Amino acid sequence: MIKLPNECYYPIFNNLQDNYKNLLSCALVNRQWCRIIIPILWSKAKNHLNDRRLITIFLLMLNTKEQALLIPFNIILPSHPVPLFKYANYITSINDDLDYGITRWLRYNKYETGRLKNVVKFSLISMFQRTNKSLKSINLNCNYYQFGSERMNTLLEALYDNTALNTLELHSYNIDIEGGRIIAKFFCKTTTLIHLNLSSNNLGSEGGEALADALCKNTTLTTLNLHNNNIGSKGGKALANALCKNITLTTLYSGVAITLDQKEEKR
Repeated sequence: MIKLPNECYYPIFNNLQDNYKNLLSCALVNRQWCRIIIPILWSKAKNHLNDRRLITIFLLMLNTKEQALLIPFNIILPSHPVPLFKYANYITSINDDLDYGITRWLRYNKYETGRLKNVVKFSLISMFQRTNKSLKSINLNCNYYQFGSERMNTLLEALYDNTALNTLELHSYNIDIEGGRIIAKFFCKTTTLIHLNLSSNNLGSEGGEALADALCKNTTLTTLNLHNNNIGSKGGKALANALCKNITLTTLYSGVAITLDQKEEKR
């Protein structure tokens, strides 16, 4: 019997990616199939981030620096063996379900939520960004709990290494002027980002100007949401000038949605 190469298995198993039960059964057949199937299964993990068991697995993947963030809060990490696969590498998207999963993990282990939730969340997001340079979507709402500007800016700087991100939504994170500049730098570099939502932050006029300057250089973004950011008249004027130079943006939301279907006529 001729052994099929991996290139033949990939499309076969990809066709089963929404049939978790059958795909999991196939993963148990042999090691070769397992190595192919595990990345496919975990690419859909965003649909299960609210499961505390996934949070346990993710905590096992923290490095020494990420673990150290939890020590001052007396959070005892799981003592299970290190996972055989680097599951976080295969995740393509993280969203607000991560909050629910962390909350459930904390409650199950008899911890209070609130501040501890954000400490764990910061460690996990740091781990995701360190291990996974191919995240396609980050959609997180801080729910008005704040990491603090230093930690937030550390997370934003980690975006520089991502080469696949097409959607970034960080609303209600109190991102300040410096955070706006960091995002603007990433904004100039990225060739994949098409949707950026920074609503309800604190960018101010200088952050707005930095993003406007980046908008002049970016050639991929189609949707930008800067609602409720205290951008002011200076930031607004800079954005207006940027719209005359940008050739890809179709929707700008800054309090009301603006669709730029007839851009050439408006110049």
